[in-house]
Amino acid sequence: MAASPRAFVLRHTRLRPVPGLESVRLHMADEVLPLWRAIQVETGDEDAALPYWAFAWAGGLAIGRYLQEHPEVVAGRRVFDLASGSGLCAIAAMHAGAAGAAGADIDVLAAAAMGLNARANGCRVSVVRRDVLPDEEPPDVDVILAGDCWYEARLAERVLPWLLRARDRGIDVLVGDPGRRYLPTDELVELASYEVRTTTELEDLALKRGHVFQLRAT
Repeated sequence: MAASPRAFVLRHTRLRPVPGLESVRLHMADEVLPLWRAIQVETGDEDAALPYWAFAWAGGLAIGRYLQEHPEVVAGRRVFDLASGSGLCAIAAMHAGAAGAAGADIDVLAAAAMGLNARANGCRVSVVRRDVLPDEEPPDVDVILAGDCWYEARLAERVLPWLLRARDRGIDVLVGDPGRRYLPTDELVELASYEVRTTTELEDLALKRGHVFQLRAT
């Protein structure tokens, strides 16, 4: 990128409270398509990924609400936020009293947004900028949060075995999702659901029902 990823995020987003989680503030964009075009121009890549890091998605919002109501799930524990995007789930975990949180994402702009968002919320989130799924064991943590990982078939196929390995190692796994097509419902037990407000450019409805699940015990 011609500009630094951090400068790009600051130029194209506004820091604002997250709907339904007003104690959390994120650098968010108003519209998807202009931001996506700006990324394509900045990187010279017409196939650049959608700027998912600039919005609060339904599954992450649901996890955030759940941790707000049930801080004991993460309080004093080490948390890993898979496909973190904006860092919303990791930040929510820190607000709920987590001993530490890391967020993993492959996108350089997501990594920049995560750092900016953590600082804006007065907490520290370790940023892991790599694909942790291929040939890598789950990290040495107590809780893994997986919000909005089920929108695409190939990603879903890669995420599920990794999360199952984490469960089998004794790690608590929470999944947040509005019920997308590739959600592995047979492997999940629902814990809670919330009406959450997101953007119609990423989801089909502005108001959606976001669900929080845990992996079914073996």
